[in-house]
Order: sequence, then C-alpha cells, then structure tokens
Amino acid sequence: MTGSAIATAPGNPGDPAATRSRVFLLSPAHCGGKRAAVLLNQQASFPLARRLRSTSGVTLGEAFSFLSGLYFRGKLTYARSFARPPRGTSGVQVITTYRGLLPADTRIRAEELAEFGQVDIKSDHPSYRTPLTRDISALAQTTQLDMILLGSVATGKYIDVLLEVLGERLLFPKDFVGRGDMSRGALLLRAARAGKELDYEPVGGAIRRGRRAPRLGQPS
Repeated sequence: MTGSAIATAPGNPGDPAATRSRVFLLSPAHCGGKRAAVLLNQQASFPLARRLRSTSGVTLGEAFSFLSGLYFRGKLTYARSFARPPRGTSGVQVITTYRGLLPADTRIRAEELAEFGQVDIKSDHPSYRTPLTRDISALAQTTQLDMILLGSVATGKYIDVLLEVLGERLLFPKDFVGRGDMSRGALLLRAARAGKELDYEPVGGAIRRGRRAPRLGQPS
C-alpha cells in the first residue's frame, strides 16, 4: 500500500491535518432507474416530486438522497459534517454524468434530472470525462487541500478519471473496503452523528476490495 493512513482529529488544533482544507467528492445516484421514474412521473403528488417540477426545483442533494436512499443520505450528512473547504468553494461536490462536479446544494429541475439519466458514467465517455477532468483539475490548483471520495473505489468509473489528475491526493475512508452501499451509508451516518471522523488513506495503491466487513444495523 502506498502512503500511510491519514488519521483525522476534528477540533484538535495540534493536528497538522486539522489545518488543511477538505473537500468531499460524492459519487452520484443512479438517475435512470425505477426510483428516478417515480420521482419524474408527471402525476406524482408527493412533495419532492411536486417541487422538482416547480420553477425553483430541488437541490441535487435532495434528489439524489431520494434516488439512492441511505447510501447517498449517509454520504451527504457525513460530508456536510466534516467538510473544511477553501473560501469560495463548496465542501460537498457531487460527481454528475455530464456536468462535472456540482455543489450538493445546486438546484435542479425535472428536465435536468432526466438529462442526468441519459449519459452513461464510463471513464472513456467524453461527455462524462471531459467536464469532470476540468473541474477536478481546477480543484487541484489549491494547495493544502485534501480531496476525499465518498464512493466505490472498486471500479474505474470514478477512480480512473480522478487518479489521473489527483494521484496520491485522492483519499477515501479506509473502512469502506469490504462494505456494500448500504453498510457504507450506515457507517457514515453513525460517524456524523457521533462527531467522529473516519480515517482516510490514498486510493492509489490501496486494497480496494477486501473481506466483507461486519454488518451494521441501519440507522433511522
């Protein structure tokens, strides 16, 4: 494994890691599945669907939390709890299918959500790769900035693009190894509620697949 685990100590002024800025990169929800069809149904009457069709729309975080459930809700809650972004930068950035990185509080409408579902996330797809590379490269211009992926490191969908730009600067929670989506979501919610940040390590060279971790109960 290249690099050592980076232990975090929120609120400890003596910890060098506490002086660095921190931005979280959240993997997206699937925008072309059954839950997306429910949310985009013109006849849907539940509040989120109605607001999505309104002029003001909903935030990206709200929409993706509905689509992905516990997993995205955990990522969003955790990232909001521990982000330390540079001035003028959002600390919670969501990977999208064709618009690169967008802050989680970006407002979208039904038409935009439907468009997200029409582009495949493939590392060699220019419509996905080009804007993501652009936005990651812009973030990388900031020194003393940790960029932490909250998403799968077992496939190349995100990793191939991010590592090409960030190299060893791309981190992820080491406790993600061996966990499925629901377990990761539960882990992140528990950590956020406890105010205890997880330990991170560089993605490059890390063991991306491991023995299945002990199952966590789903938090409410």
